[in-house]
Order: sequence, then structure tokens, then C-alpha cells
Amino acid sequence: MSDLVVLSFPDQETAFQLRAELSRLQKEYLIDMEDVVVVTKDEKGKVKLHQAVSLTGMGAVGGGFWGMLIGLLFLNPLLGAAVGAGAGALSGKLSDIGINDQFMKDLAANFQPGCAAVFVLVRKATTDKVIEELKAFHGKGKVLKTSLNKDEETALKEVIEGDSL
Repeated sequence: MSDLVVLSFPDQETAFQLRAELSRLQKEYLIDMEDVVVVTKDEKGKVKLHQAVSLTGMGAVGGGFWGMLIGLLFLNPLLGAAVGAGAGALSGKLSDIGINDQFMKDLAANFQPGCAAVFVLVRKATTDKVIEELKAFHGKGKVLKTSLNKDEETALKEVIEGDSL
């Protein structure tokens, strides 16, 4: 079972820095994330999702490969690759893995312009070590939502919101 954590920040740069830090921690095997998305709201009020992985691009590459392979069987690999890439890109754009996009957009609709949030779906984590590594973000944000247990949520709030340290 994965845990959802939503952290908001008054600026977009801090949100992207947190995502980079979480990616670094994943490479060190301290956290295993299923999904991590930065959601921003620009000055005009437009909400944008910054996915860590482009499903459209991945779908186009996979579809192009399979289309070319099938096209080879019918002696027209270029047409097969083009059709496969288009179909793969479309299926990638329409698929949604991880955190529900509409949920993120609905929550971000309440943000002030210029604000951002990081949505993280965590499979598992070495909580004490992750919290220790996140002390660079002390007092810079707010914990909006979590499905963590009380102790983990309290520790996260202390670090991110700056209640005490």
C-alpha cells in the first residue's frame, strides 16, 4: 500500500528542488516513489502538472518500435513505425498512472498564483533518514495532505513547516 504526501510551497523553485532531492534519495534507496508530480499555478491562474515521466513520449517510443517490427512483417517498416508511434503517443497521453490528475488539479485550483505543490506517492521509505535529509526544507512549506501514520506525519510537519527542530 502506498502513502500519499502533498506538500505546498509559496514558490515553484522550492517545489522543484524538493522533487530533485526526493529523486536523489530514491537513487540512494532511502525512498521508493511510485509517482512524484510538481503542480504549479501561474500568475494567470492556470494549473500545470509537471510529471516526472512523460507517458506520451514513452508511448510514442514503444509504439514506434512495435509498429516498425510489425511493419517489417508486412514489408513497410516506415509506415508501421509512424502508425505505431502515433498510436503509442495517443495511448500514453490517455493513460494515467500513479496519482489521479483530476485530484491534483482540483486541489491546485485553491492555490494562490505563483504557488506550487509536490504530490508524492510513496511505496516505502526509511522514514527517519528521509526526514533527516529533508531538513534543508525546514520552514519552507506546508503539509496539505498525507496518508502517513500520526508519528510520521508529525515528524514531517516539524521539518517542512518549521514547528520545531
